[in-house]
Parts: sequence; C-alpha cells; structure tokens
Amino acid sequence: MTTSGAESTRTVGGSRALAWLLVITGAAGLLAAWVITIDKFKLLEDPDFVPGCSFNPVVACGSIMKSEQASAFGFPNPMLGLVAYGIVICVGMSLLAGARFRGWYWLTFNAGTLFGVGFCAWLTYQSLYNINALCLWCCLAWVATIVMFWYVTAHNVREGLLPAPGWLKSFFAEFAWVPPVLHIGIIGMLILTRWWDFWLS
Repeated sequence: MTTSGAESTRTVGGSRALAWLLVITGAAGLLAAWVITIDKFKLLEDPDFVPGCSFNPVVACGSIMKSEQASAFGFPNPMLGLVAYGIVICVGMSLLAGARFRGWYWLTFNAGTLFGVGFCAWLTYQSLYNINALCLWCCLAWVATIVMFWYVTAHNVREGLLPAPGWLKSFFAEFAWVPPVLHIGIIGMLILTRWWDFWLS
C-alpha cells in the first residue's frame, strides 16, 4: 500500500483528556441551550415572563431572547445548540469507549466547531453592541464552544490532520490551553470595557 493510501485509511483516536473535555463542554453547552429553550417557550406563552437570569439592565436574558438575533435561522438559536452539543457529547463518549475516526471525520468535526465559534463571535458582537445586554447562559455556551474548538483544532494539528509547521505542532503539544484562555480573556475584556461605568457604579 502506498503512503497516500495508508494515510487515507488511517484512523485517529483521542486522549481521555480530550474525550472528557468534549463531554464536559458539550454538557455545559447543552445545559445552557436547554435552559434558554425552556425560557424562550415561557416567554412566547407570556410576554411578561422574566427569565431567572435577568438580574439588571445589563445582565438581562429576556432582552436577548426577544431580539431578532435570537432566531438567526428562523427558529430559536438554542434549538440548534440542543443538536450540536448533543453531537459533541456523543463524540466524547465514543472516544472514551476507544473509538478511532478517519481523518475526514475529525476535519468535519473541526469544521463544525469552527462554525460554532464563528456563530458565537457574531452573537457576542450583537449582544455587546446591538442588543446591549448580556445573557449568562449564552456566555456559558460561548465558553464551552471556544474551549472545544481550540482543543479539537490542537488535536488535529498534532495528529497531522491539519497541515501546520513543526513549531505550531510543538506549541499545541505543550500550550494547547493558551489560545482558549486568550480567546475567552479577550471577550471578558470586551464585556468589562463595554459596560465599564455600570460595573463601577
């Protein structure tokens, strides 16, 4: 068998750490999507309903749920999360059971997390600068998505499924935690500076 043929049939597993990370982040995202979905239905039944995570003018989940951006695809966004985060949990559990996947599977999974983190970036911008409110459950989903994206990307780079120079493979082998920490830190700074006067009052 040629090298290219062997590569096309190669299966790649994942560490138990990655598996548990996917299970935990998937469960966190699923919890957030579930709570938001329930509150969304309550809000549709009663326009005066106030979600439990609405604490003040800034941390106001109700404002987020009533916005047009909350149904970007014609249905409530968290319904998409119920499916997507469920898939992440299934992948994590499969890895815990010793599953190994073809390269195309890992790349497709990576593409899904990339879409997720891109969608979260759009929602973050909309939340901070157009809706002018923050949802704590949404923040949990953002963090979960960011963490799973960067760790899946790091895994694919280390395994050679994503072409990358040697220094980048070494970086992800030792410091895979750095990109998600920086990513979440930047969002945290944006939230802090967006409502700086409110936090100080």
